[in-house]
Amino acid sequence: MLLSQNNSIKSSIAIAFIVAAGIFSLSAEETTTIRLPGQHLQQHGDLLANQGNTAIQLDNATKYLEGLFSDEEEPEFDIYTEGWDSQMVNCYSGVTVPQTANIDVSKYAIPHPGYITSPYGYRRRWRRMHKGVDLKVNVGDTIRAAFDGRVRLTKFERRGYGYYVVLRHTNDLETVYGHLSKFLVEPDQYVKAGDPIALGGNTGRSTGPHLHFETRYMGYAINPCAIFDFANQTTHTDIYTFDKATYQKPRNFSPKANAEYAAKYRIENPPKPYVRDRSTNSNSSSSTVYRVKKGDTLGKIASRNGTTVARLCRLNGITTNTRLQINQKLKLR
Repeated sequence: MLLSQNNSIKSSIAIAFIVAAGIFSLSAEETTTIRLPGQHLQQHGDLLANQGNTAIQLDNATKYLEGLFSDEEEPEFDIYTEGWDSQMVNCYSGVTVPQTANIDVSKYAIPHPGYITSPYGYRRRWRRMHKGVDLKVNVGDTIRAAFDGRVRLTKFERRGYGYYVVLRHTNDLETVYGHLSKFLVEPDQYVKAGDPIALGGNTGRSTGPHLHFETRYMGYAINPCAIFDFANQTTHTDIYTFDKATYQKPRNFSPKANAEYAAKYRIENPPKPYVRDRSTNSNSSSSTVYRVKKGDTLGKIASRNGTTVARLCRLNGITTNTRLQINQKLKLR
C-alpha cells in the first residue's frame, strides 16, 4: 500500500513538472515563428485552456527531460555570496526588497541568439543552484547588453565565471555575463540595449564555449526564462512582475521548443575557428606590463588583467599598502 502511494506521488510530481515545463504545449509551427510579447498573452491563455485535453506519455517525457541537458557542467559559484572580497558584489545586502515590483522590459536585446545549453535551477549533482541560463556561443561571438544601463563591474574569477561583466540597468535590473574572452566596455561606461559589451568565450569554470547569463533584481537571481523566451528571441511581455514567491519559476519554458530551436541554430551557425586579436584585447591578457592610470588600485588592476593582488605584490616587490604612482609600470606576469 505504501509503495503504491509513493509511486502515485512520484507520478503526480512528474506530471506537474511536465505541465509546468510545457513540453507538449508548443507545436512545431509555433516554435519556429517569432512572436511579439502581446501575442504571447493570448497564446499562453490558449495553451492553458488546451492542456486538459492532452494525453501525457509519462515515461517518454521523463526520459526526454533527463537527456536534454545531460552534458551540462558544474554551476558557477554565486558571485553575490561565495568567495569574494570587499570589492564584490552584493551591494543590496541588508536592503529591504519589496514583495512585488513591476519592471519594464519592453526595450530589450537578446544577449546572444544561442540556444539554452543549461537551464536555471537546482543542480542535484552539485548540490547548489545554477542562477542563470547558459547560451551556446562560439568563442569570439558578440555579446550584447540586454537593456540600457551602466557597466558596474568587469572582473575575472578563475574558479567560476572567468571574465565577466555586470550591468546595472535603468529598469532596476542587473544582468551578469560570464565566461567571456574579451571585454568591449569599461566600468562606469553607459550602454544601450543591444550595444556590444564583450566577446563570447570559454574562461573560468567552463568545459566549452558558452555565455552564462543572469537577471537579478536587488540581489534576487530571477530565472531569465521568466523574462525572455529564448526559443523565439523575444520577451514574454512588456512588463515583468517580480514576486519573491515566484521569481525562480520560468514562464512557459518548453525544453521541446528549445530543442527545436537548437537544431535550427546549429544548422545556421556551425562552429567556427577563432583567431585571437592580440592587438585589441581589452583584458590585456597578452600584455606583461601595466602602466598605472589615475584612479587605479591594485584590486582594479588585478581584476581587469586576470590576476590577483597577491601576485601583483609578489612580482613587483610591493605590499597592499604601497601607494601607486600615475604612469608607474607594474609587471603582470
